[in-house]
Amino acid sequence: MRPQSASLGQAPYRTLLTPRRAPCGARSFAATTSIPLRGHSNRPVLSVSQPVTCFQQQRWITLKHIQRMKDGEKEWAGFAKEIKAGNRKNFAQHLEERGLIHDVVGERDLLHKVFTEKRAGIYVGIDPTAPSMHVGHMLPFMVLAWGYVWGLPVTFLLGGATSRVGDPSGRLKGRDAVHSSIRKANMASMHMQLKKLGSSIEQYGRRHGHERKPMWKRALTNNNTWWNSMPFLEVLRDLGAFMRLGPMLGRDTVKTRLSQGDGMSFAEFSYPLLQAWDWWTLFQKGTQIQVGGADQYGNILFGMEAVKSISRNTADEQLRNPLESEIDRPIGFTTPLLVAPSGEKFGKSAGNAVWLDKDLTSTFELYQFFVRTPDDVVERYLKLFTFIPLPEIATIMEEQNKDPSKRVAQHKLAHEFVELVHGKVEADAVAMQHRQLFRPRSSTAEPTPLPKSSAPSSGHPQSPTAGFQTPQSGNPYAPQTNWANMGDIKVTLPESLVFNQPFNKILWSAGLVSSKSEGHRVIINNGAKVGSRPGDSGPMSDQLSFTPIRPWEADKTKEFVLNGNLLMLKLGKWKLKAVHIVTDDEFRAQGLTAPGWETESIEPAEPTEPTKSE
Repeated sequence: MRPQSASLGQAPYRTLLTPRRAPCGARSFAATTSIPLRGHSNRPVLSVSQPVTCFQQQRWITLKHIQRMKDGEKEWAGFAKEIKAGNRKNFAQHLEERGLIHDVVGERDLLHKVFTEKRAGIYVGIDPTAPSMHVGHMLPFMVLAWGYVWGLPVTFLLGGATSRVGDPSGRLKGRDAVHSSIRKANMASMHMQLKKLGSSIEQYGRRHGHERKPMWKRALTNNNTWWNSMPFLEVLRDLGAFMRLGPMLGRDTVKTRLSQGDGMSFAEFSYPLLQAWDWWTLFQKGTQIQVGGADQYGNILFGMEAVKSISRNTADEQLRNPLESEIDRPIGFTTPLLVAPSGEKFGKSAGNAVWLDKDLTSTFELYQFFVRTPDDVVERYLKLFTFIPLPEIATIMEEQNKDPSKRVAQHKLAHEFVELVHGKVEADAVAMQHRQLFRPRSSTAEPTPLPKSSAPSSGHPQSPTAGFQTPQSGNPYAPQTNWANMGDIKVTLPESLVFNQPFNKILWSAGLVSSKSEGHRVIINNGAKVGSRPGDSGPMSDQLSFTPIRPWEADKTKEFVLNGNLLMLKLGKWKLKAVHIVTDDEFRAQGLTAPGWETESIEPAEPTEPTKSE
C-alpha cells in the first residue's frame, strides 16, 4: 500500500525516509535522503476511504521546508562561531545563569562543549499518570522552552507506554492499578496540554523578543509509537544482553524499595530499560540530551550508559556506531526540585500539586499560589519560570526591596507564569481580578472592567453556543478555537445520549458543535474524528489514533466506546473531548445537564380530565 499524505499543492516535494535505517548518532537534519519529484507517477494520493495502516510511514515534505532547515543550519553555524570566539554564551552557560541546571549526568565540561560545537537535540519525558501536569513539572519544560527559542531541536515525549508500568523512583510502594479508560483519558488530556504548552511557549517567547526563525523545531511524540510495534526480543537482544544485574540491583530506588518498601515488581524493575530504549529511539534522530527533574538522575544515568552500549553493540550494522568522538555521546542533566516552604516535594503523591489544568486549579488559584511566594525565593523563581532578562529581574528586585509589602516581584512572577501556561488574555484578566478583590477597602474608585477576549471580531453576531465551530461546519461567524481558548477536554454524558445515537447528535451533546445540523455538516465534510483502531475497526488502542466519522447508523457508535465508558471525539487541531459515559441515574444524581438531556429526560405529563363547560 502506498504511504499516504495530505496534498502539498503545487510545491515540489521529497521523501524524508524514516530514521530507523539511517546512521545513528547525534546528527543534523541534512542527513535526509531523496526524492521522487513532483509529477512522478508514484506520488501518493490521500483518500479518506483508504484504511490507515500501522507501519511507520514515509513523510512527504516540500523542498521549501528542506531549504528552511538548511537556512537554519547555516544560521546555527554562525552562532557556533560566535560562541567559540567568546562573543556569545553557549546554552549551558545560559541555563546555569538562570539556575536551571542542578546536576550534570556525565561531565559538565562535556555538556558545555556539546552546546558550543553542536546543535544537539534535547528531550523531556513525562508519563500521563494524572490528567494534568503540575507546577513541579514545569522546570524541565522550561529547559525545552529556552532550547526552542535558542534554535535547538526539542522533543516533548509523552510516556503513553511507560505510564502502564509507572516510574518507581522515590516511591516506597507500587502504584495503584488504573482502569485503562482512565489511563487513555489522561493520555489524551496531557497530549493536548503539551501541545498547548508548545504553542504558548512560542507566543510567550515572541513577547520577550524571540522572533520565530527557520531553525526553531519542536516535536510532540508518544512512546506508544514504537512500543506498540516493537518486538521485545529486539530490546532484549540489543539492550538486555549488555545490562548487568549487579548495577541495576544496586540502584538507590531498588535498594530502598526492597529494604523499606513493599518490594518491587519485575515491571517496575524494568522501567529504566523502557526509558533507556526511548532515549535510544530518539537518539537515532539526533536527540542527544535528556533532561529531567532531580529525582530522575538515576534513570538518566542508566539511560546514558544504555544508549552508548546499544550504539556500540546493536545487531543492526547500519545503526552500529562506536561513538568515538565524545561530543557525539549521549549526556543529560537534571533541574532543581521544586519544594514547598516546609521542604516537601510538590506533586500528586504528596497531595499538594498545583495543577496546570484550569478545571483542577483555576487560573486565580494558580496566580495566588505565586503571589504567596516567600520573599527569599521570588528572585530565584523569576529566573526559573520566566523569560524575563536577568538585568530586568535585578530592577524588579530593587523595587521589591523598597517595599516588600507591595509584593511587586510576586505579582510579576504570577502574571508571567499564568501567561506562559494559559496565555496573555488569561493572565491580564486574573491579575485584574486579583487587584479588584484585594484593593484597599477605603477605595471609592469604580472597579476596572476585566479585559475582553482577544477573539477577532467578525462584524457579525455570534451564536452563544458557537465556541467550538470548525471551518467545515459552514458557520463563518463562529470564533476560531486555538490553544488559548481550547477549553477542557473532559465531559460527562449519560448513556442515553451516546448509545444508539448518531454521531452528529453526540457531537452536539458533547459541546463540540452548536446544533445537530451543524454536526451533520461537519461529518459530511470530514471534519470530525473518533478515537479508533486503524481503519475504523473498533475502539482505539493505547496509541492516540483517530478515524474520520462517517454518516454511520446509530448502532455503530458502541463499536468506538472504550471499556464501556469512554468515547474520544476530535474536531480540527484544538478540539478534543474525552466523553465519560455514566448511567442516566448517575448523571441525574450528580445534577448534570447537557444539550439534548432536557428533551430525553422529560417525563410525560399526567393526563388531566377535561373540565365541563358551563
